[in-house]
Amino acid sequence: MNIAVRQTSRPSDLDASAWMKTLSRYRQPNVRRSTFELFVTASAFGIFWLLAYICASNEFWLVLILVVPVAAAFLLRLFTIQHDCGHGSFFARRSLDDWTGRGLGVLTLTPYDYWRRTHAIHHASAGNLDERGIGDITTFTVAEYRALSWWRRLAYRLYRHPLVMFGLGPIWIFLLKQRLPFGLMRSGAMPWVSTMGTNLAAALMVILLAWIIGIGPFLATHLPIVLLAGAAGIWLFYVQHQFEETHWRNEEDWHFPGAALHGASHYDLPLVLRWLTGNIGIHHVHHLSSRIPYYRLPEVLEQHPELAAIGRVTLKDSLRCVRLVLWDEKRGKLVRFRDVGERADNDIRSSGGHEQTDTA
Repeated sequence: MNIAVRQTSRPSDLDASAWMKTLSRYRQPNVRRSTFELFVTASAFGIFWLLAYICASNEFWLVLILVVPVAAAFLLRLFTIQHDCGHGSFFARRSLDDWTGRGLGVLTLTPYDYWRRTHAIHHASAGNLDERGIGDITTFTVAEYRALSWWRRLAYRLYRHPLVMFGLGPIWIFLLKQRLPFGLMRSGAMPWVSTMGTNLAAALMVILLAWIIGIGPFLATHLPIVLLAGAAGIWLFYVQHQFEETHWRNEEDWHFPGAALHGASHYDLPLVLRWLTGNIGIHHVHHLSSRIPYYRLPEVLEQHPELAAIGRVTLKDSLRCVRLVLWDEKRGKLVRFRDVGERADNDIRSSGGHEQTDTA
């Protein structure tokens, strides 16, 4: 389905193409810093995972509730490192990035090579209305939504409900969807080798740990950590692209620099959360220059503070993003379901009441 309205480029005082050249000097990783980041994050995850296991096996449920989110935060940070490896920005050597990413993919239940390809598609097409479907959150335009049958509208509303998106979403993506190379099943052997190899390694890890500590304590420890980290990851990805003033265009009007700069947010988190999430909230800079290591992204904002205001979303602002579910082609922004009905009523009034509408 391709029901869309041609839009002009968003006016800006900043030349996105020029910014790409400016940011290129931040691409070089520091191998010692990268090694330190990996060591600290992996060690912290291991320590808090062990604490969670001790709490679960001794039925210290109150302490477990406090420990699991911390362990999940460090698992999420390991995924951020895997993410940088996928962009070739963590170490100076591609092979070292790849094997680090593959190893971390066993812990995060994310097949590295398969994910890397789908994520590359996401970067190459983010904000392009004609290239939706892989590596993104399904987003309909207002016109497309109005053209849907009632049951497809219901399905889309359910898909967009926070309990489904952030509750069932981690179960679907990390426990089910990523066990097969959906979207790339006919794209050669690599996606299959990646997913099946990760599945095998993860299964061996589960069997080994279940044999050592027991299947019950293992599931009580690891499952909530994985699902909570997954929910947090989906939330971050959601806010990074599903904010009101994001950027969507048809193919003929879509240009990578503008889509990167204006189609990804600057999720301005408190310092501790920014560190735990590997600065991935500075997402517009990341999309403009994905080879910048995550630990250098704050350096970019420090030296170029004018970038900080572009697409800025605070923690409080982000809570309102869950209601933004449709791209309004005429207004050039994401809107709520209720806004579709309100706009239809306004259209009827402006046309003298002769237009028939189907409100959501």
